[in-house]
Amino acid sequence: MSGCPWRLITVDIDGTLTLVHGWLRIAERFGREAEYRDSNKRFQSEEVGEDAHLAALLALARGHTIAEIESVLEETPHLDGIREGIDDLHHEGAKVALLTHNPPYVARWYVQKFGFDDLDGTTVPGPVAGGPIPAPGLVHADKPGGLQRLTGRLRVSPRDTVHVGDGWSDAELFPLVGGGVALNSPYPAVDRAADLVLHLRDFREVARAIIGLSRRR
Repeated sequence: MSGCPWRLITVDIDGTLTLVHGWLRIAERFGREAEYRDSNKRFQSEEVGEDAHLAALLALARGHTIAEIESVLEETPHLDGIREGIDDLHHEGAKVALLTHNPPYVARWYVQKFGFDDLDGTTVPGPVAGGPIPAPGLVHADKPGGLQRLTGRLRVSPRDTVHVGDGWSDAELFPLVGGGVALNSPYPAVDRAADLVLHLRDFREVARAIIGLSRRR
């Protein structure tokens, strides 16, 4: 151990671990790109909120199977070295969890693929247990609640936690934890809110930067 101050690293998925938005790739696969772009445009212009935008994205998967979604996730371009970077953080005594607005059927693929310890961040009614994915119904994008649940389950103080992300919802978390890392964010406001700003394509380098990051005073 090198004296790393962090016990938990929470990480966003789309735009943070991926080089393109994963739901854009899902929309492209199923011929629904126009719907994705329309919802994204309305969200970026603040015509709709996070919950409505999330519901529109999850609706793109309706009628398809988890296996179909996982095949898209497998083909989505990601940062290099994700599993290795997680292993490095584990070696330092930290847990690494997903804090994402993605539904559990997406986040679980990342857990299995890369070795994350836990996941949270979105309330989606009813599990998807085989067969076609249903309409999303009421969904709630809830990263602050997810942070509270993760730190409770893993018995970690938010002060001993670093969050890594690229979007507005991630910037809102930075004051709630001991350190905030803006990773490959296209938004200047997110960079300004962060304790550390990174533009990297290899998660091993991200892990090294986190290990060396001092707790906010």
